[in-house]
Amino acid sequence: MKKLVTSFLSLLLVATVMVGCSTQAPKPADNAGGADGGKKRFAIIFKNTGNPYGEKQMEGFKLAIEELGGEAILKAPDQPTAEAQIQMIEELISQKVDAIAVVGNDPDALQPALKKAMDAGIKVLSLDSAVNAQSRMVHINQADPERIGRVQIQAVSEMIGGKGEIAVLSATSQATNQNTWIEWMKKELEDPKYKDIKLVKVAYGDDLRDKSVSETEALLKSYPALKAIIAPTTVGIAAAGKVLTDKGLKGKVQLTGLGLPSEMAEYIESGVCPWMYLWNPVDVGYLSGFAADALVKGTITGKAGEKFKAGRLGDKEIIQDGDGTQIMLGDPFKFDSGNIAEWKKVY
Repeated sequence: MKKLVTSFLSLLLVATVMVGCSTQAPKPADNAGGADGGKKRFAIIFKNTGNPYGEKQMEGFKLAIEELGGEAILKAPDQPTAEAQIQMIEELISQKVDAIAVVGNDPDALQPALKKAMDAGIKVLSLDSAVNAQSRMVHINQADPERIGRVQIQAVSEMIGGKGEIAVLSATSQATNQNTWIEWMKKELEDPKYKDIKLVKVAYGDDLRDKSVSETEALLKSYPALKAIIAPTTVGIAAAGKVLTDKGLKGKVQLTGLGLPSEMAEYIESGVCPWMYLWNPVDVGYLSGFAADALVKGTITGKAGEKFKAGRLGDKEIIQDGDGTQIMLGDPFKFDSGNIAEWKKVY
């Protein structure tokens, strides 16, 4: 009887240990890149923190990813440098995310890190400010670069009566989108009808408010006959609007460019900035989210001619973009005193 009890207790102990082992066995983490059936993880890296435009873009990306049932990872360095973005890319590679969407601070410097990500099976795309074609599978373009560049020269020419000195207040000197738009501005200026307009300077505020303010003040001091400033950056145009307002230069120095309606409403309503342009940054991020998902699912590979559904934005097609490919969001939209009250409540 004693042996029977001892045997029973031994079997009970073994069973208990086995149950304990099975209940304590490590479970696959939900954040393991979706390989275990958990949520797919999609990361977006913007240029830098403290940028309202970037915050809206990341908001749209997050909206799309959550609508698709995935997990969005939003990242941005304190300073708009390639080095800071490279560090973030390396971290995301180690985390084995499914996709990385990046707003490049430099078109070429990110290539080794992004290629490493793609070699690891991570789908890579750029948006807003492109990285080179070897660093991505596809690029999300907010609007036709030629139209963006040309329309700003057309606007400023109308504002100053086709005559006078103008300057450009850009973001960083390496920003692909800014540089492309500026090149199209220069091409538009080659038209003989602009023979009396002179582009005197392209300044860089690095998408930092204080530096953009300083650069605007420097332009006004260096070029006392300046008639207009074009700022194709939301941070820059808001900074320029404040400087022109504080210095009482409404009507003396005109302002246009690309800005957020919520930030520029007071300057448009006051007449400091007669009108400006932009697209919806939420939609840029939203489209990027759906493109990233399509890449992960294999619906698209990034080749020209491929199509996919982008939620509320409808069907989108990939088109050729030099050595790479891109997806266009749409044309730039004009904001003026007639519609700014409505749009400033939106974004």
